Amino acid sequence: MLTYQVQPKGAVSPGINTCQGCMIDVIFRNVLDVMGPDTVLVIPPGCAAQFSGCGPEASVTVPGIQGNLENSAAIASGIANGFRHQGNDHTQVVVIAGDGGTVDIGLQSLSGAMERNEDIIYICYDNEAYMNTGVQGSSSTPFAASTTTTPAGKPVNAKDLISIVMAHRVPYAATASVADIFDLRRKVQKAKETKGCRVIHIMSPCPTGWGYPSAKTVEVAREAVRCGAWVLMEYENGAIKLGRKPEELGQPQKYFALQKRFCGAGEEEIAKMGAFLTERYEYLEKLAQL
Repeated sequence: MLTYQVQPKGAVSPGINTCQGCMIDVIFRNVLDVMGPDTVLVIPPGCAAQFSGCGPEASVTVPGIQGNLENSAAIASGIANGFRHQGNDHTQVVVIAGDGGTVDIGLQSLSGAMERNEDIIYICYDNEAYMNTGVQGSSSTPFAASTTTTPAGKPVNAKDLISIVMAHRVPYAATASVADIFDLRRKVQKAKETKGCRVIHIMSPCPTGWGYPSAKTVEVAREAVRCGAWVLMEYENGAIKLGRKPEELGQPQKYFALQKRFCGAGEEEIAKMGAFLTERYEYLEKLAQL
């Protein structure tokens, strides 16, 4: 019997089985479209494992490896150094990992890679919990958000990944959002053109874990930027550049109202979150002026 394989357009196969309203598919397609075919992926277990596959199959046309949840940066470092010893200075090594495998379990290996300034690009898609294993809270889960392990709302603020990254003085780091794909692509392109350890932190709302209609993903992401819950910025050669100032800085009421995970937050919690968002943004503004 004659068989044939249809070659999909682009680096990602069509029909990926992500949750309805999930933007990880969009992130992968745009990242790989910018990076091009001369790319090696490192993907840990998590939502993104749909792209590296659950067996001999894969959903991307570039080579890659799926390791453990805690060692993506270490694996990427080994691959990059192997290329370096071969005299290969053109193939890009890209990690695409979630917040659980980055801000929590994978932070130690990422810190080591940043300290050594390994020639890798590390991309964290952040849906602010361990979504594919039951919506458990992570270090990226924000204050007052309900998860299966913080059913009454998380009592503390999220870990500040971009500040941790900047403390390592990497050559380039940025935050991005699925609400602005053009900005995301520009930052991926800049990371591609930079040598050394580069980190991009992307907010990727999750309708399943956050509790909103799947058609509202971009709206939720946009509201996060508008109130300062997600700050768009770049860090390059020791200097901080902020994006446009949030129009409703410190006013997360609409952002909270769009999501069921904040349904337990009262006026006191909302006011506390608003004050935190304002204080954090003003701190970043001061750093940007140095």
